[in-house]
Amino acid sequence: MNGGQKPDLRRRYCGWREALSPQDVSAESNALCRRLASWPELSGSRVVLTYLAFRGEPDLAELFDLLPEIQWVVPRIEQDLIMLHPYDPGRLVRHRFGMLEPAVDLPTVAPSALDVALVPGVAFDRQGGRLGLGGGYYDRFLPATTALRVGVTYDRCLAETLPHDRHDQLMDWVATPTHILRCTSDGRLR
Repeated sequence: MNGGQKPDLRRRYCGWREALSPQDVSAESNALCRRLASWPELSGSRVVLTYLAFRGEPDLAELFDLLPEIQWVVPRIEQDLIMLHPYDPGRLVRHRFGMLEPAVDLPTVAPSALDVALVPGVAFDRQGGRLGLGGGYYDRFLPATTALRVGVTYDRCLAETLPHDRHDQLMDWVATPTHILRCTSDGRLR
């Protein structure tokens, strides 16, 4: 399937996500965090990349309290690249796109240090396909790490299949408030 349908799908999924009430986002995010915190692949990790929620994304901030033994890492956009920094809630700044990110003078973390990457997306499919916001930041970043790739989304944003291009990076797992699914090339769930 080619990527020509991406803009329409992106608008549809973003529209649905951004229409969620704050109460719904909170409830779904809470369920997702509790599911992830009890998942051995995450709870047994040492260094984990997460994200700071933006534009209706599931909010994973509760994981900082649920799994305090993990070294949490968050992304910062520099030109067209993702840079990694330790999570420090007192050292966050607003990016020009509107999301919070770490201050530029914080220490950096090498992509090779990551055990798990919790990756946001507008939608994911059962083969590990990801529909992002269209900037390609994660598609450029993910080849630099061997971390387990976990797409994070709402149940309603888990599609049977999504269009993809050659450069699109696949996830190993997809986590929703009700499931953590291992992705397979044929779309069957394990």
